[in-house]
Amino acid sequence: MTTAKARKRVAIYVRVSTTDQTTENQRRELLEVAERAGWDVVGVFADEGISGAKGRDKRPAFDAVLKLVTQRKADMVAAWSVDRLGRSLQHLVETLGDLRGAGADLYLHKQALDTTTPAGRAMFGMLGVFAEFEREIIRERVGAGMATARANGKTIGRPRASEATIAKVRELRAQGVGIRKAAREAGCGVSLVQRLEATG
Repeated sequence: MTTAKARKRVAIYVRVSTTDQTTENQRRELLEVAERAGWDVVGVFADEGISGAKGRDKRPAFDAVLKLVTQRKADMVAAWSVDRLGRSLQHLVETLGDLRGAGADLYLHKQALDTTTPAGRAMFGMLGVFAEFEREIIRERVGAGMATARANGKTIGRPRASEATIAKVRELRAQGVGIRKAAREAGCGVSLVQRLEATG
């Protein structure tokens, strides 16, 4: 005897960047898709007035969705479009990685991406390739920028404190002046005083 296939439990995520926008259109269309597909909607989660450039910790609804997935209380996340999840390809791939690790799927309405299908899984693989390409480009740009700065005589990293400042810090500390007060009087950061303490 065959048993009926379990219905997908889907968490719908919607987001708008400004408070004068509304998530209503995203919400309505995704609920219609869920009804046509026969999905069980476990919740609609909305981040309103929050930029997609912000991380998961700054988007409470997005965080709640991923926690549901991790707890195996949702089998799929549905969103209006890729830019609702994040503003970078790398961010999307990380999210997909989290979903895949939990055995969950992703549906993106505008891009017609559905990782329950062979085409959707293939697109996921391509996104991973492009994300790695993006990381390589960023690394090359950073490296080229640092090389140019060095060629122009600029110091890369934390500037070295002058010998006079170091001497002043050592003198103050020898007099029993506290770390914060010594930093203030020498005109340097507390971290410099602490580093000098550590190195003797």
